[in-house]
Amino acid sequence: MRSFFGGGGADEAFDDRGSFVPAHIPEPGPFLDDAEVLTGDDHVAVHETARECFEERGVYDVTFGYNLARLNLDQRHPDAGFRYGVDGDDLRAEFTPTTEFCPQSDTLTVGAFRAWNGLEERHDYDLVRVRVAPSHQRADAVNDRLAALEDAYVETGELPDAETPDPNGGAGDDSLPF
Repeated sequence: MRSFFGGGGADEAFDDRGSFVPAHIPEPGPFLDDAEVLTGDDHVAVHETARECFEERGVYDVTFGYNLARLNLDQRHPDAGFRYGVDGDDLRAEFTPTTEFCPQSDTLTVGAFRAWNGLEERHDYDLVRVRVAPSHQRADAVNDRLAALEDAYVETGELPDAETPDPNGGAGDDSLPF
């Protein structure tokens, strides 16, 4: 029996690893406006590095039960996943979740930021900046948190504690639809 949500589904629901299928990934969002958006083999190479970093650091989507990088290959969610752009010596990664109310977006983007920058020897970028797409209902709060983590990392050269700063102060979000 195949579960829609489980990660153990049939491989025909996924593009082949190493492929770039524009119809199965999100359009680049505004975070990538001032960057050279990666496509084709360049996108694939960066995304393979993301997959390796996420695997080592345990960045998994618990809803689907797989490494978050696999979302880019999941044909059931063609408007979700990561897009990348190069901005000088930095990489920009914009994550579009499967729904505008994805409750994991904060955790997943912070995990992605920490994986990329905590394994800096795996890539040639000075900094990997991560943001959630503006379609997410809490994009401003999530992106403020990511910007604060990024600033702390740039200032100290050390990955800051993942719990700080929390955009909700631990209080939750009353605007969630459930």
